Amino acid sequence: MSRSLKAHILLVLVTFVWGATFVQIKDALRDISPFLFNAVRMTLAAAALLLLYRKQVAQMSRAALYSAAMVGTFLWLGYEFQTSGLALTTPSKSAFITGFSVMLVPVFLVLVFGKRVNLVTIAGVAVSFVGLYLMTVPAGEGMSLASINRGDLLTVCCAVFFALQIITMGRAMQHHRFEAVSTLQIAIAAVLMLIVAPLAEQVRVVWSARVIAAILVTGLLGTAAAFSIQAWAQQFIPPTHTALIFLLEPVFAWITSFVFGERLGWRAGLGAVLILAGIVTAELISQSAEMKAELGSDTG
Repeated sequence: MSRSLKAHILLVLVTFVWGATFVQIKDALRDISPFLFNAVRMTLAAAALLLLYRKQVAQMSRAALYSAAMVGTFLWLGYEFQTSGLALTTPSKSAFITGFSVMLVPVFLVLVFGKRVNLVTIAGVAVSFVGLYLMTVPAGEGMSLASINRGDLLTVCCAVFFALQIITMGRAMQHHRFEAVSTLQIAIAAVLMLIVAPLAEQVRVVWSARVIAAILVTGLLGTAAAFSIQAWAQQFIPPTHTALIFLLEPVFAWITSFVFGERLGWRAGLGAVLILAGIVTAELISQSAEMKAELGSDTG
């Protein structure tokens, strides 16, 4: 089996874990406050990765540490908004809105780096926004702020910060080793979460079986293993393929939610389909444009 094929398979498994844990986290938040949950799961992940990559971390340069701090800060903000929003919305809606971060990446690249985006990509963004509207705004309530669920709004903020994390991680990988940066970003996020948890919420926890299970699964599999696998896999497959695979996360979350009894209405379901259609369309067209550009340069 080629490394590229292994990378694709492992990323699909990572995406399955991320999608499937939305329901598990939602259930665990009955017994633990969201910020404390994030702090514990991230601390567990950081400890595991520091043991695994301690030599690479010890050899980090100051520039690599700076990059890890930036990536870790965005990761921290993304997770905090995601978990807080998940406590107030459904797992499937949280997963779909979080997945919208894939579309925000080219938007931020245009705004920050002045890169051109073709009209098809813009159309994909527009279709996804329509889908986002259908999922978050109840029928008959229009676009008033009162019609948007607070959890949905928090999850939109999560998507913004996850998009920024993807961009800064991509830039860091051009100059530094993935083991050290991926480990330090989680460690920095863990420290920030431990500081913020007692300040941002009334910390509560009942150490039930579902809380312990959720921390172990999301800490070791959904964070430590997932981010390590992602960093390794992206050495062998292009970013466009990675983004497309990550689009399976809301699909897995929706399937998991369905198994556990959640039912989306036709409006939310149509919105979910439009979000996926917009993202997939934009990503596929972008990949096609990149291939044509490469072929053109080779011909020239």
